[in-house]
Amino acid sequence: MTENTTTNFSVRSRNRTMMMCLCAMFTALIAVGAFIKIPVPVVPFTLQYEFTMLAGLLLGKKYGTISVILYVVLGLCGAPIFTQGGGFGYVMIPSFGYLIGFIPGTFVTGLIAHKNENPSMKRILAANFAGLAIVYTIGMAYVYIIKNFFLDGDGITFWPLLLNCFILAVPGDIVLCLIAAAAAKKIIPATEKYRK
Repeated sequence: MTENTTTNFSVRSRNRTMMMCLCAMFTALIAVGAFIKIPVPVVPFTLQYEFTMLAGLLLGKKYGTISVILYVVLGLCGAPIFTQGGGFGYVMIPSFGYLIGFIPGTFVTGLIAHKNENPSMKRILAANFAGLAIVYTIGMAYVYIIKNFFLDGDGITFWPLLLNCFILAVPGDIVLCLIAAAAAKKIIPATEKYRK
């Protein structure tokens, strides 16, 4: 092995180790974000989305998605890190669809944001809103399916679904998109070297 090859391997190994540490940190931040909440009907407003979005922006599509998957798996295995606890039975909670949506939402956020090195604010905002659209689409579909086909009760019709799961919830998440974009624009250059 040449000295240059050894150096490149060492740098890649160090970068991978740093990214895995950051994955663990974001998994913990998402868990903490679940408990910073404002109660609203059906889907409580939390800071989980802020941290899943930042995971995609700062860690990129691969490592950001890993951190979210790890969070969801830990919660399903019984760690009480979801908004209302944990365990596999959580799949029957209507808001679980938003947790599922965080995974592709984070991937798409990272994918769009890092098409270019040092992305512009416009690209970061586009990435955030694309991720947000995915989270809400999956989350609202899941609420509808669980409430209408799996839980006892009257179910939910389109207007209450739109009101409780989108109109009341999305303004706060739009603010989070703007805050995350401003923070990420300053922090992305510091994490860029580790994603390579």
